[in-house]
Amino acid sequence: MPDRFLSARGDQLVDAAGEVVRLRGPNIGGWLLMENFVTGFAANESTMRAQVRRVLGEDRAERFFERLLTAFFAEPDVAFLAERGFNAIRVNVSYRHLEDDARPFEVREDGFRHLDRAVELGAAHGIYTMVDLHALPGYQNQDWHSDNPTHVDTFWDHPHFQDRVVHLWEVIADRYKDQPWVSGYNLVNEPADATRQRVGPFYDRLLAAVRAVDPHHLVFLDGNTYSTEFEFFGEPQEGVVYALHDYVTSGFGRGGPYPGVTDGTWVDRDVVEEKFLQRSAHARRTGTPIMVSEFSPIYTGDEARDVQRRQILADQLEIYTRHGASWQSWMYKDLGRQGMVGVRPDTPYRTRFDPFVAKKDRLAADAWGSDEVGPRAVTQPVQDLVAREFPDFDPYPFGRFHFVRRLLLNIAVAEPMAQEYAELLRGLDDSELDALADSFAFASCQVRESLVAQLAAG
Repeated sequence: MPDRFLSARGDQLVDAAGEVVRLRGPNIGGWLLMENFVTGFAANESTMRAQVRRVLGEDRAERFFERLLTAFFAEPDVAFLAERGFNAIRVNVSYRHLEDDARPFEVREDGFRHLDRAVELGAAHGIYTMVDLHALPGYQNQDWHSDNPTHVDTFWDHPHFQDRVVHLWEVIADRYKDQPWVSGYNLVNEPADATRQRVGPFYDRLLAAVRAVDPHHLVFLDGNTYSTEFEFFGEPQEGVVYALHDYVTSGFGRGGPYPGVTDGTWVDRDVVEEKFLQRSAHARRTGTPIMVSEFSPIYTGDEARDVQRRQILADQLEIYTRHGASWQSWMYKDLGRQGMVGVRPDTPYRTRFDPFVAKKDRLAADAWGSDEVGPRAVTQPVQDLVAREFPDFDPYPFGRFHFVRRLLLNIAVAEPMAQEYAELLRGLDDSELDALADSFAFASCQVRESLVAQLAAG
């Protein structure tokens, strides 16, 4: 095998020379699976893209998105990560880049162009790339970040969707089987099956299909319920790494003080470590490497609160270092909320869309970083109504409050906002659209130095 292929040796990752490798770096979120808080739109990616096509037309919309994706992650970004000492990225990919719903099982060769570019740039700078299928046909969980326009995870109900994902991974594995700077394959991001019966059998099928094509690369398996539950896994298989997600409630937009009470529960450093130990229990029991493939608090712009958010991060990184865990932070680049780098306020994109983003935050139209309440005079009566009329209603995965919030704000309010977002592009010529897209280039961004320094030392 090539010199740099990674493998698992007990609870450590090693390269072909037997040297221990601890993967450390960010997710490239909001790029090949666009998320609303990252680039500022509302609702889910496919809803937003449809609205932009309505305004710009098919050809100009495609031109705009291609320019944006090209600018968003390029050689200067990879060079920056390498210079700051990071050795890994996790690239979050939507199936829509690789296959069209109208032509299932027909792979789009051109859809690999940006993923290929990321892998090649990473290799040139000594950075491993994890390929993460972040959005599956039929939606593997209930939220916008699987490009789900509803709240229903139909992937688990339909063998057709599952067959398509098996085929996609066979194609992906065949494409990268000889690429040593691919750290491995993250088969399903954050599955969430309420029956808790279907994730394990599907993994067995999918893993067998991938292994038949590529027996060498690591395979990263997320737990059920947004990668927090691992009890259904049996004894470990060779080359399998269990990948947990480790968000702290105090670090969300609605989060309270740290240490302090969030969602009625006390959260401090001991609680953070207890959660990590619960989520990593299967990996530790089986003596396999620990991978934390998503974590990190959300920053608010309020320095008093952000000091506490930095303490959350410091506590998490200390825990991971002590346990020898590899990690991929959430995330690399956005409009300034959570990224290691953020688009500058004076860029054409921020100048045009900051008022829209402020409205979206006021209405809590996306869940990531908002208080999840929005206009309380409207939302609280609905919450109270459902609580009063259905006191035993406790839906999977996160209960009544989150269920009502998702439907009321992240769908009912967000969908008309997706139309409003697209209308802000109306009447712009190609040079103006290019300037908006180019706002996401590294040269147009500012580095969140405190965050990068913390991560680089972690």
